[in-house]
Amino acid sequence: MTARVPASTYRVQVSAEQDLLEVAGLLDYLHDLGADWVYLSPLLTAEPGSDHGYDVVDHDHVDPARGGTAGLAAVSERARELGMGVLVDVVPNHVGVATPVQNGWWWDLLTHGRESAYAAAFDVDWDAGDGRVRIPVVGDDDQAFDAAHPADAPAPGTPEARVGHLALVAGDLGQLTLRYHDHVLPVAPGTAQPGDDADEVHARQAYQLVNWRVADAGLNYRRFFAVNTLAGIRVELPAVRDESHQEIRRWFDEGLVDGLRVDHPDGLRDPRGYLDDLAGITGGAYVLVEKILEPGEELPTDWATAGTTGYDAMAHVDRVLVDPAGEVPLSALDARLRGRESAGDDGAATWHSLVHGTKRTVADTILHSEVRRIVRDLRRERPDVVDALGDDAAVDAVSEVLACFGVYRSYLSPEDPDAGREHLDAALADARGHRPDLAATLDALAGPLGDPALDATRRLQQTSGMVMAKGVEDCAFYRWSPLTSLTEVGGDPSVFSLGVTGFHEEMARRQAERPHAMTAGSTHDTKRGEDVRARISVLAEVPDAWEAALARLLDLAPLPDPGFGNLLWQAVVGAWPATAPDRSLPDDLRSRLHGYAEKAMREAGDRTTWTAQDPAYEDAVHAAVDAAIDRPEVRELITDLVERLAGPGWSNALSAKLLSLTVPGVPDVYQGSELWEQSLVDPDNRRPVDFAMRTRALAALPDDSALVGSPDDDGMAKLRLVAATLRLRRDRPELFTGYAPVTASGPATDHVVALDRGGVVAVATRLPVGLAARGGWGDTRLDLPSAGDGARWRDVLTDREVGDDLAGILATYPVALLVREG
Repeated sequence: MTARVPASTYRVQVSAEQDLLEVAGLLDYLHDLGADWVYLSPLLTAEPGSDHGYDVVDHDHVDPARGGTAGLAAVSERARELGMGVLVDVVPNHVGVATPVQNGWWWDLLTHGRESAYAAAFDVDWDAGDGRVRIPVVGDDDQAFDAAHPADAPAPGTPEARVGHLALVAGDLGQLTLRYHDHVLPVAPGTAQPGDDADEVHARQAYQLVNWRVADAGLNYRRFFAVNTLAGIRVELPAVRDESHQEIRRWFDEGLVDGLRVDHPDGLRDPRGYLDDLAGITGGAYVLVEKILEPGEELPTDWATAGTTGYDAMAHVDRVLVDPAGEVPLSALDARLRGRESAGDDGAATWHSLVHGTKRTVADTILHSEVRRIVRDLRRERPDVVDALGDDAAVDAVSEVLACFGVYRSYLSPEDPDAGREHLDAALADARGHRPDLAATLDALAGPLGDPALDATRRLQQTSGMVMAKGVEDCAFYRWSPLTSLTEVGGDPSVFSLGVTGFHEEMARRQAERPHAMTAGSTHDTKRGEDVRARISVLAEVPDAWEAALARLLDLAPLPDPGFGNLLWQAVVGAWPATAPDRSLPDDLRSRLHGYAEKAMREAGDRTTWTAQDPAYEDAVHAAVDAAIDRPEVRELITDLVERLAGPGWSNALSAKLLSLTVPGVPDVYQGSELWEQSLVDPDNRRPVDFAMRTRALAALPDDSALVGSPDDDGMAKLRLVAATLRLRRDRPELFTGYAPVTASGPATDHVVALDRGGVVAVATRLPVGLAARGGWGDTRLDLPSAGDGARWRDVLTDREVGDDLAGILATYPVALLVREG
């Protein structure tokens, strides 16, 4: 049976505040907008109060706080009535363990240890330390921590293992528990009596409460990245897979759901095997993977998936709208601000050097537990190699290999021992180049790390993506700011721009290889919303103006790190609303910018961090944010600059949206982004969406004879574009079955990117500042495909017939969606 494939999706964040019953009520609006499927965030029972759902604690049922079984049934029923499909985000790699009593598997593990029915479900190294699960929650004031030996937890029963504020409690759970502040943990049967010393009882348990700093190097269970409260589970084991997917299986058995989005497949031991198993559970339904591909990397062709969730396509769309002429001046500006004065600096080389450093730091600090686990696996499986090298040398070498991985992971397996081997070989070669002193050690490890029969090899593959994500997305992206619209999930900022020819080559390849992969503009993971990026990209066309404005901003509101100031002020300018007549600002802008500033500087981690703040530095950054709103001279400077950027930013935003909705793939509209999407990094991009306002605006569009076409249109132009394109994709799918570039002739050909999908032609403006500077389109003409005798072209955005002159085609909007008629 051929899987049903959506024409488009619309992502909705399901939460206690917007549960499934409310989502069911939104489906009429989404259908009117043109969305073909509704795309739901994770639904299984999550940690109490979770606003995202990625911390699943119970696989048995849909989260009651999110509307429960009845809510999903309501969404499915209404979707069926409207002819819509349902796509759900699922989380196979990990579970939430922040509140142990909420997670029955974890509670049982902590209670019974190795004898637990769920001992095999969690990826615990029982042989590490004293054979107990280490829970890193103890504060510095409540337990000693030996900084000289960060991997070692205090031995049970020793004075150092005592935990302040630990109490033995006979509570409402029907059993004795250990309480440490807000943490409640089980006491195994027969290990305590009321009145026993809490520390002595603690020493008898299958877990050990340890100082929070032990997590970096001494943890003995696999996590999601460096999040201690998300514990990895082993879905490669059939029993674990079946029990963790029982509710998902029900969805498909009962016809409630049509497709799945798989979160973080890189964390799985065997992604290909998992996807094969998932196909059996879903009956071969439509499945996407949240997978980041580096430039030139291909998704494995034998994975049972339609493709990725679209970060790769997003990077291509962003870059085709960036002026390549801005690379040299913007890179030179950032180099000066960050103290890299060499005029000969190679931007790509500098970026890759930065990434190597941040990844190596991650491997040596917050993910060092995972590195040491790989070496422990090697010692168990290949003691001859580790004995010859020594543990410290092996740890050093494995950390270097992880820092040198150019992609998120390879896929070596006993069934396919060469899948992605070239990535491992490249990492080993790069590691030898960075560390010649480790060459012999790396040579000795090359064989074992390339042997897919070894646990160490499979674990290395699970870990390399963690190091990449934490080192790049959550660190280097905040230390690199020539043009911050490029520091986006799935993008490589050393690739500054993409020419029209290169863009067409990428899209033609996408049509040939993964025509049903997702395309995205904004997601819950993007660092900046699509329209923030669109405005920031204008800076590549006006680098001198940006340099002057930034110098003035840094003079008016000095920052200890002017390089970070470059990143911060780009975010402010990108998120600043289009100017109201009275230049008023939204009430929540201040708190949103403060939230971004805090996350950005702590993720950058070079001046202040989440665990070791520098109050003076942070105060200076927050003072700059306040100055943007409170000090007239700073606010006026920003407002004037935004007024200059808003027009071309509006053009870029509409062009990016049209391209993302029309290129090969299944376009996704992230919740609310049918209007202007000026969110910053999460949690800002998960703010509640005013769907009532959007419903009214959409209903007014057909009766609105005044064609809107300016940056202060409150998003009506974008709403018109989204609705027209989604409806066309859904109602006339035969128009979107191919791909061919559409060329232009005349003086302004560099300013247009156009494509033919097999009956519909999308036309988008690029580099609008340069276009205006040269006087507009002039006699530039689009080489439209032959329409045949008596046929003509109609722009569905303006509902008028057009010829081939771009000045006429784009007279109202910087974009057009042309359909052949007659």
